[in-house]
Amino acid sequence: VYNNACAICHDKGVAGAPLMYDTANWYERAKKGNETLYKHVILGFNQMPAKGGCLTCTDEQLKSAVDYILKQSLD
Repeated sequence: VYNNACAICHDKGVAGAPLMYDTANWYERAKKGNETLYKHVILGFNQMPAKGGCLTCTDEQLKSAVDYILKQSLD
C-alpha cells in the first residue's frame, strides 16, 4: 500500500505531506496517537484526501501503512 499509494506524496512532500524518514515530523504526529493518525488517513486531513487517495484500500490496509511509516521513520 505504501509503495502504490502513500509514496506518491510522502516520498516527495507533495502538498505538504510529511516525508518518509523525517523523524522529527513523524514524532510530532505520533504523539497524537495511532488512532488519530488512522482517522486522518481514513477520513482525510488537511490536503490528504480520504483513504490517502487509495479508494480500493481497506481501512486495515491503511492502518498498516500508517504503522509502516511510523516504524520506518521512528526506529
